[in-house]
Amino acid sequence: MATITGGAAVRIIPSATRATVSVSSSSRSFFSFSSSSNSVSSLNCLRLSPRISHLFLDQRRSEVRVSSGRFGTVSTPKAFASDPDQLKSAREDIKELLKTKFCHPLLIRLGWHDAGTYNKNIEEFPQRGGANGSLRFEAELKHGANAGLVNALKLLQPIKDKYSGVTYADLFQLAGATAVEEAGGPKIPMKYGRVDVTGPEQCPEEGRLPDAGPPSPADHLRQVFYRMGLNDKEIVALSGAHTLGRSRPDRSGWGKPETKYTKDGPGAPGGQSWTAQWLKFDNSYFKDIKEKKDEDLLVLPTDAALFDDPSFKVYAEKYAEDQEAFFKDYAEAHAKLSNLGAKFDPPEGIVLDGSPNAVGEKFVAANYSSGKKELSDAMRQKIRAEVEAVGGSPDKALKSNYFLNIIIVIAVLAILTSLLGN
Repeated sequence: MATITGGAAVRIIPSATRATVSVSSSSRSFFSFSSSSNSVSSLNCLRLSPRISHLFLDQRRSEVRVSSGRFGTVSTPKAFASDPDQLKSAREDIKELLKTKFCHPLLIRLGWHDAGTYNKNIEEFPQRGGANGSLRFEAELKHGANAGLVNALKLLQPIKDKYSGVTYADLFQLAGATAVEEAGGPKIPMKYGRVDVTGPEQCPEEGRLPDAGPPSPADHLRQVFYRMGLNDKEIVALSGAHTLGRSRPDRSGWGKPETKYTKDGPGAPGGQSWTAQWLKFDNSYFKDIKEKKDEDLLVLPTDAALFDDPSFKVYAEKYAEDQEAFFKDYAEAHAKLSNLGAKFDPPEGIVLDGSPNAVGEKFVAANYSSGKKELSDAMRQKIRAEVEAVGGSPDKALKSNYFLNIIIVIAVLAILTSLLGN
């Protein structure tokens, strides 16, 4: 089992913020937000705090033993990015947090926004974006689409302080998946071991997340999600997570100040939800969007596009009728999104006990030798992770070890000389 490491990371939220935080469980749109002066003010207050910006040092411990009167240093086995036992404990603490703060939508949005900056056209880590923990830095928190997510960090920071052997990248995705499951949604086939970026200079530029009301909603959704490597089915399935949460006009510019469904909370009252039971994960989002009968329920332009666009409509209609099909496709899409751009240590990732799909796909060369079958996404990710772990890239050859090559040539020549001599 892995030992503990502390991923290098700047702490945005000091441990002093463990006092009770009044947090809205508003999600607004998991991928659609405009800038907010309120959130910027919160960030300025955080920046001025004298207790901010401590460093978690990534220390590889070694043990010292005495032998024959001399000291020798023996390195312990290499640790993974996150400690498996601490991941399990952190998951239990997140469950308790959800019971008291009703912050399911907020935590899902945090995980989505950290992963949703991925660009499949950029090979290098961390320039490609994705699930790498960069959203903990002020440089990225200030992006308009991330308004209010500083509150999610305040909620999770005590858990991060308690379990320093869990990276921010893993914590964000663990929180989002746990929130879905605790709200009644499907079990997400997650894996962990994501490596954190180390500084704000590694944050992606603003503009990689989608807008709520673009001129051409369907085209905009495809432009953003295709850049991540996702398809139409996955776009629609992920949109179904709007069954949770609310939109607040003072933050996003969308929705009503309050409705009959949100005026009494739970959590901070107000906002406009997509569904009547906005803390229950089910397929009611698709049903309500299709019917459009309740004026107290929110329908964004990007929501309406799911039934207006012919390709999207096929899946939206299916999910409105079949919750089991929605749960299956959502779980797969959520897991795929949570892995985008991530660098895993170990390369194959860490699967917690009880998670589905714990056994990875076995590579059988004969299945792919005919040229008629392409590698699955899971196998592509596994190969990419293993190649990157030794410093390579799927698109670039590994650097040659010239010294080793020379030794091999000399050895071959020596063998040939010996044979010829005999």
